[in-house]
Amino acid sequence: MGFDLRDGEWLDDNRANWDERVGVHLASDFYDQAPLRAGGGVLDPIAAAGIDRLHPDGLEGVRVLHLQCHFGSDTLSLVNRGATAVGIDFAPAAVAEARRMAAELGVEGRARFIESNVYDARHMLPEPESFDLVFATWGTINWLPDIAEWARIVAWFLKPGGRLYFAEGHPSAMVLDGADGPGGLPTISYAYDNAGQPDVLDDPSDYADPGAKLVNSRNWEWLHPLSTVLGALRDAGLEVEAFDEHYSVPWQIYPATPALGEGMYGWPAEHWLPLSYEIVARNPSAA
Repeated sequence: MGFDLRDGEWLDDNRANWDERVGVHLASDFYDQAPLRAGGGVLDPIAAAGIDRLHPDGLEGVRVLHLQCHFGSDTLSLVNRGATAVGIDFAPAAVAEARRMAAELGVEGRARFIESNVYDARHMLPEPESFDLVFATWGTINWLPDIAEWARIVAWFLKPGGRLYFAEGHPSAMVLDGADGPGGLPTISYAYDNAGQPDVLDDPSDYADPGAKLVNSRNWEWLHPLSTVLGALRDAGLEVEAFDEHYSVPWQIYPATPALGEGMYGWPAEHWLPLSYEIVARNPSAA
């Protein structure tokens, strides 16, 4: 079963779901914008450390493309670190809020936001090999049916020598769900490799607000095995420079994952399974 990457029920459902989430997220404590207003940022510890390793001297002069940026909090965090950034998201409400916040912070000249399905990015932003850094983190590729095309889009935008910074929930943890196992642990509910087929869910909950009940609750998700992601990046011509796994994520992924501090959550000490991973990949093309 193939999927039209630029149209279809999967895209309509996911866009409506995320458009509705914007209001929920802005009203939640999870998305505290105060650090942005104070001139700082809201990057989670994993992403913040990853960016520091890539750019230890700061982001002055660095041009960033943030794919699936939601309402731009992380995009603007990178701008507050000195970058010039373009954020892309498919939800109209998210892009409107990102533009509003950029104006509030007075950084419109260094932060641009474009409403676009990620698969249309090359048409909406026809600037090949123009970015030093492509940034994508947390809850991005699980909404996408074609990871190979995503990787080609990343490669298309990167300058020679430019890098992708990518952090995502670990697919081995994404096969779990619920709290029905021993000690309230989640149990295996989904296939690790479902041959590219989606899980179509009707879930009115939201990770940022446990009391939220979404009206647009139907969403389509894909679980992409690590080998598929790494292979897609290599097939797109990128060199994978770094790969790491982590036992924490910046949201409460399951009821059995307590807070660890700094907005991170992880297993109780006796239950170890990777919850997230990060990749750095470089465009090796000669200038």
